[in-house]
Amino acid sequence: MSTSRNDGVTRAKDWLISPVLNALIGLAGIVVPVIAWVNEQTGVKNALLLTETVLVVWLTANHLWLRSRYITLRRANNLKAMDDVRYYDVIRGRLEQDLISDYGEIADGHLRVYATEVPRLSVMLVKTLVDARTDPLRILAADLTTNPSVLTQRREYLAANRRLLEAGGTIQRLFICYRADLVREDYARDLLQLIDMHRQMGVTCGLAVRDRLRADQAVDVVILASAAVLVEEEQGDADYSRGRSSVYFKGVERWTGRFESVWGHGPDSAVTTLQSYENGIRAMLSGATWAGDRAEGTVDQL
Repeated sequence: MSTSRNDGVTRAKDWLISPVLNALIGLAGIVVPVIAWVNEQTGVKNALLLTETVLVVWLTANHLWLRSRYITLRRANNLKAMDDVRYYDVIRGRLEQDLISDYGEIADGHLRVYATEVPRLSVMLVKTLVDARTDPLRILAADLTTNPSVLTQRREYLAANRRLLEAGGTIQRLFICYRADLVREDYARDLLQLIDMHRQMGVTCGLAVRDRLRADQAVDVVILASAAVLVEEEQGDADYSRGRSSVYFKGVERWTGRFESVWGHGPDSAVTTLQSYENGIRAMLSGATWAGDRAEGTVDQL
């Protein structure tokens, strides 16, 4: 029942903003005053002028409403000035179609980005938190850390994180790692170097073992205050030649609750888990005497 009612509302909106209806009203706005001017009957003239006033008010209100609800694309000042008019017109049409498609997604509270657009958008999202003075000024991030060195190369994103922290914000970053990786010396060394770098910035770090999490908990996600969620659906590589992410501007609370269920509190928290891992691993790394069985024992006790 509610679906049919929503469809009816949508059709009514589409009809009200349709180019045909607005063209007819505009045409009537021209014809009515002409008829009123040639008509000699005072009553008819006044009625026509009143109709003209209603039409002008309608067109003005509709124009203001459309400007507030829809994006307006600027066209070329002189199409003929292009070297190849036909080629330019096809490209322009395709770009506009892509933009309109993406804008429709944004209007519904969702946006999908690919490959090299992912890091650029992630930086924009963090910077906007600071610029918009969002409250709380906080980021909750869960990283599926398969290659710690990749995360150290995202300089613009790290700079945006640093700016948020300097503005008085907080960041909690959860590193989700496979057990098989945590017991490797090269991986452990890179991971702890990455954690040291984040701590120097002021990030609160935690650790979770991927093998012990449910599938819905082991998600690469950045929760930006109560405003947006960036979900990495296909993990990108070092140069972001591949990868796919989505941004959701609705349902943030659900993602926050999921993150906090993994982060935890007290002796079972991700912070405590990381401290236990460091207590057993840093001594072996600093002493240059790596023992695989000791590393396995440390991880199994987390």
